[in-house]
Amino acid sequence: GLFEAFAAGAWACGARILPLGVTPTPTVGLAVAEFAKPLTVCGGVMITASHNPQQWNGIKILMEGGRAPTVREADSIFAILDEGDFDKTQESELPRGDPAPDAGDIHVDRVIRNIQAEPIRQRGFRVALDSVNGAGARVGKLLLESLGCDVSPLNNQPDTGFDRNPEPTAENLQEFCGRVVELKAEVGFAQDPDADRLAIVDETGRYIGEEYTLALAVKHIFKTNPGPAVANLSTSRMIDELAKQAGGACKVHRSAVGEANVVEVMQQVGAHIGGEGNGGVIDPRVVFVRDSIASMALVLELMAAEGKPLSQIVDEIPRFTIVKTKFEAEKSQIAKALDAVRAAFADQEMNDLDGVRIDWPEGWVHVRGSNTEPIMRLIAEAKDEATAIALIDRVRVVVDQTA
Repeated sequence: GLFEAFAAGAWACGARILPLGVTPTPTVGLAVAEFAKPLTVCGGVMITASHNPQQWNGIKILMEGGRAPTVREADSIFAILDEGDFDKTQESELPRGDPAPDAGDIHVDRVIRNIQAEPIRQRGFRVALDSVNGAGARVGKLLLESLGCDVSPLNNQPDTGFDRNPEPTAENLQEFCGRVVELKAEVGFAQDPDADRLAIVDETGRYIGEEYTLALAVKHIFKTNPGPAVANLSTSRMIDELAKQAGGACKVHRSAVGEANVVEVMQQVGAHIGGEGNGGVIDPRVVFVRDSIASMALVLELMAAEGKPLSQIVDEIPRFTIVKTKFEAEKSQIAKALDAVRAAFADQEMNDLDGVRIDWPEGWVHVRGSNTEPIMRLIAEAKDEATAIALIDRVRVVVDQTA
């Protein structure tokens, strides 16, 4: 498989391989940082399709410190590969393998050390956890049990295959929403397969979704540790409204879409929290990687501090509606479509840091090509769904003319 192929190639070039087994992406990131000194770890590799079906399996690289590579770093890695600019090690000089430490336990410990765990334990929350039979099953369950939660784990058998479409969207979590109610859980957490993203269901069985994962984390951090936050251009303006409510120390900075871009800006501004509206929260106290494990802890810490049902906490956050759509498109078509959008809406407020985002008084639309699939994404946000759909339709007419 991909793991064996990568390991063999890296080993032949003189790298020491530290196999972690079935492990969440953020746990691999933390292991890179944690084991850097004792074991001279300089990077990490995750074999995963991320939130996609298994046919998209590939190699996700993590750099020194455990973060995702920037575009510049990724290009340099591909250049080394394309040029064959590497040397194989003589067989007599090949390094020995290292025993694999339990990075999951270290991850859970790091998360718990950076929150107020005792109030969560005193509440004894009843939690439903859907790990989609992915890498987050063991570590997610371990965290919740360590925080004194009454956990009902669902789809928690890694390597048995996905029982549903793996992306934690409303459409794919309908059954889970019902199970949250049946189990009388106070919150439902749904991870994606490599456990860097988290979607949330409240105690009524309502799919809160991925956008609220970051909003809830930001709300809590703004109150307990005020400071800058970073999100990408496609993330809801809920966090901007929360920053206004929190006061001057809390400011939202925007980045291009992509975890590495968010992290780069977080490090530049000294952010206390960051992430993306796809359910990916980055807590820099833990690791500079989107992290469903830290996300669950922050949401539970917020629930314990507020002393209210999750549904009420969510309803108190300024509400906007995001509508997302996507369609297949090759790179050449995407480039033509973006040029057409720039020309058609040149008189509007526009940001082309990543694709094109157009802002109107009633809302915004972000048009961009995917970083992981041959598709184009259109994302809109407004006060209500009808307005968001109308904004997408306005832009889609321009895009379709280039097909």
